[in-house]
Amino acid sequence: MSVLPGETLICHISPIKKTQIQPAGVDLTVGEIYVFNEGGFLGVEKVDIPEYSKVKCENGVFELSRGAYLVRFNEVVEIPEDCIAIFLPRSSLLRMGATIASALWDPGYRGRGVGLLLVFNEYGIEIEKNARIAQIFYIRMEKKPSKTYSGRYQLEGLE
Repeated sequence: MSVLPGETLICHISPIKKTQIQPAGVDLTVGEIYVFNEGGFLGVEKVDIPEYSKVKCENGVFELSRGAYLVRFNEVVEIPEDCIAIFLPRSSLLRMGATIASALWDPGYRGRGVGLLLVFNEYGIEIEKNARIAQIFYIRMEKKPSKTYSGRYQLEGLE
């Protein structure tokens, strides 16, 4: 396994600006932020994703109190058949008392993915629309899998 340099990822992520290209990945930016309206259910054979609604963006800024939010990224991300991807929060986000969590992005996924933004700062935080919030990195697999991602989130956020 190996991590791919940021400049090799530009053919798999768009739109992208030069300032987003990092030595070991690419910065993802804030598109929309959503607040959860209800609880969810994760069962063995059934998954109920909760309803959520957009957080108002006033003068280009999201004002977020303590809590959990869903962030949809601006970028369309494609994961090659021989890679997986994960993202980590930018250190500036951590330094203001918040983080963003990632699930594993499988080979073959394509879409405008999401992350779980957790605001721990008791005073809240403000995030500007289009701000760089996370850094995605691709890990090349030792062997191509026999199948690629074809789940419910394929092509999400592209409508």
